Amino acid sequence: MLKKLIIAGMVIGLVVLTTWQLLSNSKEAKGKIYRRDPNARTIVKTAKIGYKDITDGRQFLGTFEPNREIQVLAEANGKIVLVSVKDGDFVGAGTLIAKIDDEMLQYQLMAAEASWQSAVSDRQHYENLVADDAIPKMQLDKAILAEKVAEAQLKQLQKQLKNTQIISPFAGVITAKMFDLGSVVGMGTPLVRLTDIGLLKLTVNVSEKDVFKFVIGQIVKIQTDVHPGVNLAGTVLSVGNKSDMARNYPVQILVQNSGNFPLKAGMNGTVVMQENIKTRALVVPRQALLSSAKQPQVYVASDGKAILKNLVLGAATNDDFEIVEGLQEGEEVIVSGQINLENGAAIDVQPIK
Repeated sequence: MLKKLIIAGMVIGLVVLTTWQLLSNSKEAKGKIYRRDPNARTIVKTAKIGYKDITDGRQFLGTFEPNREIQVLAEANGKIVLVSVKDGDFVGAGTLIAKIDDEMLQYQLMAAEASWQSAVSDRQHYENLVADDAIPKMQLDKAILAEKVAEAQLKQLQKQLKNTQIISPFAGVITAKMFDLGSVVGMGTPLVRLTDIGLLKLTVNVSEKDVFKFVIGQIVKIQTDVHPGVNLAGTVLSVGNKSDMARNYPVQILVQNSGNFPLKAGMNGTVVMQENIKTRALVVPRQALLSSAKQPQVYVASDGKAILKNLVLGAATNDDFEIVEGLQEGEEVIVSGQINLENGAAIDVQPIK
């Protein structure tokens, strides 16, 4: 009995000790939680709301892709005995890329040519004999058949010999080389990746509201980050007929890769569709908008406090949004320091230098 009492006491003590420790840890954790001082002022910068003329248009961001890109495969078996390209080389259509050992095929070709010449000679001989009724026509038919078989074998070997030369099918850049001199390759082995960037395809995703603004053959304006201020021309190549899960339609635009303003596959491009110019539009700077909010919102500086306001927006430019509803001319919106704010927070406005 005494033993049971001792065990029960130990269990109770252990529970009490554990509960005390948990409560202590909870108080310590709460003490470490950051709580904003309601009396502290957050330093912010503001911009005044005003009117300006804006171009109402749409912009669609996409990525440039090669117009054509293939893997050039070996069409014969054997050892690579000649390499004439390296990574990054530009090659024209018909350029020799590599050569596979063809010594044995050359010998076989010589034998096949001899067999074919012999078959031709036999056929001609039998034609003369048949003309003189010296032999039955069946023998001539066999000679003609033998000639055709010999010719087919000869052409097959000529084709195999031609396949030992790896030729570029179109002009482009060697963007990957997957073999070396002396490599033994089999038919179908990838040798190089050939990329045609003389023409590039820019693929953009367009909403159902804007998809009918694109027509095949239409010339559109394209801007890039790598050549700021330069407008490139592109031709609409295709307009998707089926949307993705986000109800966007793929539009492909073909762009000539100019030597003056060169582009590379993987770079970004923006299609700019200008529609009309709005005069005296009330605008708010892009940097004033809270990017985390689904509903467009800004903080307005008023009497030393940050006041959160909802907006209805209209046309957009690179720097501004048109205000349809929510702000008035002369109000000051916070454009820097918003990340540390909450509605009604005390602020200290500093001028933008």
